[in-house]
Amino acid sequence: MSIKTKLLTSAERLFDQHGFMSTSMDQLTKAADMSSRTLYKHAGGKTGLVQAVLTARDKRFMQAIDVQSIDDLFAALQNWTLTEGARGCLFLRAYGEAGGETPEITDAVMAHKAAFHAQIARIVKAELGANHPDLELLTEQILVLIEGSTSAAIYRGTDAITSAHQAATLLIAQTRKDSGI
Repeated sequence: MSIKTKLLTSAERLFDQHGFMSTSMDQLTKAADMSSRTLYKHAGGKTGLVQAVLTARDKRFMQAIDVQSIDDLFAALQNWTLTEGARGCLFLRAYGEAGGETPEITDAVMAHKAAFHAQIARIVKAELGANHPDLELLTEQILVLIEGSTSAAIYRGTDAITSAHQAATLLIAQTRKDSGI
């Protein structure tokens, strides 16, 4: 494992468990088993490290949800929650802790959320057809179901994702019925 990978893995685990602002640089160096000099060399500081962690997590998450159907999307989300844990969206937590006032963090969060929205839109388009008039509305509804179930999974577990999946399935079925698909 490279030094940078070790640093990002350790930092992500600490940030996810304790929060971004609550995690000290001393905790990060100890968890990564490296000197502060090495940490700063590879991360450039805490903001740079948060940004790098978010970028790496975005890549892993987007690969995990690179699927073709709503059923597969919710299965991937359930699997993600089981393997990564249910502590809510790390991106939204980073944005909340930074108060939207740290451009590097805000940019990483907004880039992730835009890619996530685009992935959901692509899947909904495959479900309904590219020219369906309710495509954007259904994309937004499913996005909200996913974001809400990710938060609710903190205290409800994966049952929250199962419920969101059922609601999304009903929305798609009703949209198909209403438009005669």
